[in-house]
Amino acid sequence: KCPQKNIISRKMFPHPIKVQSEGGLNVTLTIRLLMHGKEVGSIIGKKGETVKKMREDSGARINISEGNCPERIVTITGPTDAIFKAFAMIAYKFEEDIINSMSNSPATSKPPVTLRLVVPASQCGSLIGKGGSKIKEMRESTGAQVQVAGDMLPNSTERAVTISGAPEAIIQCVKQICVVMLESPPKGATIPYRPKPASTPVIFSGGQAYTIQGQYAIPHPDQLSKLHQLAMQQTPFTPLGQTTPAFPGLDASNQASTHELTIPNDLIGCIIGRQGTKINEIRQMSGAQIKIANAMEGSSERQITITGTPANISLAQYLINARSEREQALMLMGVCH
Repeated sequence: KCPQKNIISRKMFPHPIKVQSEGGLNVTLTIRLLMHGKEVGSIIGKKGETVKKMREDSGARINISEGNCPERIVTITGPTDAIFKAFAMIAYKFEEDIINSMSNSPATSKPPVTLRLVVPASQCGSLIGKGGSKIKEMRESTGAQVQVAGDMLPNSTERAVTISGAPEAIIQCVKQICVVMLESPPKGATIPYRPKPASTPVIFSGGQAYTIQGQYAIPHPDQLSKLHQLAMQQTPFTPLGQTTPAFPGLDASNQASTHELTIPNDLIGCIIGRQGTKINEIRQMSGAQIKIANAMEGSSERQITITGTPANISLAQYLINARSEREQALMLMGVCH
């Protein structure tokens, strides 16, 4: 029995902790998964039969978020052995779906099973390890591919952790991730990611946002439009340390500042675009200065530095996140873009 471990576990998971007779901990914990609509449909099954069987056979509680959203949160709660059984059943179900889809496809190589965990950002450093050592160890010992998203999910303090590979490799990887999460509880309050309902694409023209409906562009006066207008009204690069507002009526909070974020190497290409077209588009839309650091040897991520007013930075972040999330979705579906 280890009192210290009990304390750590309770900090992270407000659930009961059972101490097994052989002295090992059997912690009741909660893991959140991010799934697309098609994946959720596969888990639910006809008349809910599949998810019902998963609940009964694993002993875990499996809840699926409501709402007409492209993405849904699947929450799995239970003792560790039940969690791993539920993950195994989900991974094997996805593999079955892949095999079935291949019977109607000319593709010869079987794509890997992919699951996305939603993890508090404050724990991601422990998952990556110093210089990427921990994530490298996970990849090598399990055979699964593991990627930690460079930025937080919208309006949350959580990041997506993508695991790809054979079901057996995914299960082993999830076990190792759970151990790290228990050993390194999240710091501070966690704002959970809540997927938003499906929305139509937004384009900008003359400082106004529009949504595309059929062949027409309809004015779209939402928060993003206001953010874009605010960004364009302000000096893109107010000198740092300037004490007077750039424009009358704007206070010191509108001075330029710098924000840094990291993006996985495999997504940086979609952010830059062919001959820098995409990153230049983001610079033009946001009014922010954006610099992408050179690739560092041994690192799986690239650093992006954004400079500008708070409005410039917010819009640049939004556009970068939207671009990377779209690319991740296409990668998950096996589409090259």
